[in-house]
This record gives sequence, structure tokens and C-alpha cells, in this order.
Amino acid sequence: MMEWIQEMPLLPAVAFLYVVIWCRAGATYLLGRGARRAASRGRVADFLDSPRVTRATGLIHRWGAPVVALSFLTVGFQTAANAAAGLTGMPAKRYLPALAIGGLAWALIYATVGLVAFTAWFELFLVSPWGAVAVLALLVVLIAVLLRHRRRTAGLSGTGLSGAETSRSVAEEQSAELGAESAAPTQEPRP
Repeated sequence: MMEWIQEMPLLPAVAFLYVVIWCRAGATYLLGRGARRAASRGRVADFLDSPRVTRATGLIHRWGAPVVALSFLTVGFQTAANAAAGLTGMPAKRYLPALAIGGLAWALIYATVGLVAFTAWFELFLVSPWGAVAVLALLVVLIAVLLRHRRRTAGLSGTGLSGAETSRSVAEEQSAELGAESAAPTQEPRP
């Protein structure tokens, strides 16, 4: 579909996709807001002002931002979540941070592994949710092990000491030398 994006360097690809998602999702949100404003007349206004709808809107205002952010990790639910945020009148101060976080995750996924890997995982989730969770957990554990291994091996010097241990041993040697010099009796000629 958009293979040329995956051929771009990572940073420009992520930046381009991030701008795209801000335009697309932001426009969907604004269309929802406009539809709500247009519908706030007559019978529809009475319905929108009813206690149940007011309560539901309050819940979406309060808890909807995580739903909007997570919607970017799904296929096909993004547009509905952004439109719902606009239709319910979610305040921009809650919507924009959700768009920023979710949109960045979407741009990173699309620019790196693309939607191919994510779509495969999502299809596995539809067939076997526990299998998909196990694959995700295995991926998280693998990343944690690799980062831990990298952290341990990257700081080693030729002496087998980590960077912090090397700094400490050098400082101890210097203080020992200074202590030896100050402890040595000074022999100054007396007048």
C-alpha cells in the first residue's frame, strides 16, 4: 500500500505519519464536534440533555482519553473512537494528549514493522486471545532480557569492571595516593 514510507529513514517516516494521523484523526474529531453542534437542536437536543446521555458523556469525558489513545493500536476502531470523542463533546484538553500519545504509537508501529506484523497479531487475537497475550508477553520478556543483557555488557571495560566500578576504583586509587603523600613526613630543614 504505502511501501515507500518503509523505504524512508525512520525519523522522517515517523514524522510524516505523525502529521498524517494528526490531520486524519483531528479532522474526524472536529467532524464529530460539528455533528454534535448541528444535532443540538430540537428533539435531538432534548435527548443529548437527558440524564442518561449526560452521565454517559461525563464518563467518556473522564475515561475516554485512554480509549482514544488505545484505539490507534487497533485496525478499524480508530475512526469510530475519534468520531465518538467529537460526538460526545470530549474536551480538547483531554482529547489532544490522547491523540498525541496514540498517534505517536501508531506512527512508530506503521513506520517500523508496519501493519503487517500488527495485523497478524490481531488476527491471532481474534482466534485465540490467550495466545495473542502470550505472544505479547513473550515479546516483552524478550525485550527486557535483551535490554538487561545490553546494559550489563555495554558498561564493561577491559578489567571486567563496570563503568561505575571503574570510576570508583580510580577515585579510590587517587585518594589513596593523596593520603599517602599527606601521611608521609615532610622533611623541611629547620632554621
